[in-house]
Amino acid sequence: AENSTDILYAFVSQNYLSDDKAANIPAEIIVPSVLEGAEGLQEALSYVAGRKVKLSQRVRGHRAKWLSLAKTNAAQSLQAHLSDKQNILNRFNILNDILKLDSQIIRIECFDISHTAGESTIASCVVFDEHGAVKTDYRRFNIKDITLGDDYGAMEQALERRFSRLSKGEGKIPDMLLIDGGKGQLTQAKRVLEKFSLPEVSLLGIAKGVSRRAGQETLYIDTEVGFREVAIPSESPGLHLLQQIRDEAHRFAITGHRQRRAKARKKSVLEEIPGLGPKRRRELLKHFGGQQEIRNASEADIAKVIGISKKLAETIYAYLHNN
Repeated sequence: AENSTDILYAFVSQNYLSDDKAANIPAEIIVPSVLEGAEGLQEALSYVAGRKVKLSQRVRGHRAKWLSLAKTNAAQSLQAHLSDKQNILNRFNILNDILKLDSQIIRIECFDISHTAGESTIASCVVFDEHGAVKTDYRRFNIKDITLGDDYGAMEQALERRFSRLSKGEGKIPDMLLIDGGKGQLTQAKRVLEKFSLPEVSLLGIAKGVSRRAGQETLYIDTEVGFREVAIPSESPGLHLLQQIRDEAHRFAITGHRQRRAKARKKSVLEEIPGLGPKRRRELLKHFGGQQEIRNASEADIAKVIGISKKLAETIYAYLHNN
């Protein structure tokens, strides 16, 4: 097993000798203990930085105070990290006690849908286990070929794509599927779980109340006799866990939706016009100076551009004014 000096040596090496950190290597690095191979490490740091770097050990005076402060900060950060993990585990235990399911819930996947008036629809999937968010397992799905604003269709498509990948061995089967929505969304989710033969996955919906305030949500769990409402006190850490997961799924979906919307807005509307290739687009922009000027032009003016026929001019004019 590695001791603290081995770990410290590895940390300094990995933190400062990577390509993207070379420019930020400080003139002096203070370490709390004598490192074996310190001289070689110091030479490597100096070589990568392109200047002399001092690796200080057994420091005194104000440097010792800095070192003491760094130790205190590290200890506090570690305690906060451990406390947070313990808090998450406690919330999972309380949730399991409330739901009283046949098997323990230790991995939850939550799905959410985001769009603007039905456009640029994104579905997000976030994952939590007893240690907290498992961000390496987060996924986003660009939703296509559905009726604008059809959240049920979007949810079904996202779940089908997720569990299709799962059936091919990608990822882990969750213990619980948490859906941001009520019975309608749960019905879609249950249909997908049945399609992929996943009866072991518990299904829970968290629906916003009339006031849409945190703590006033309605929870529905899938049972053999249909969806049953679950009562959880607003102050329950179990409910707080579900809210945290739901809010993270919403944040992740919103972020993805905004990125997709921004990308779509950067795309030129000229690229969408049938029959108008890159060369003719360049000629149009060169002739008129910009998209707004092209939009303000008549069919006859557009037809004057090199390479633009009368028929294509009609197509361009009609497309710009119908969109």
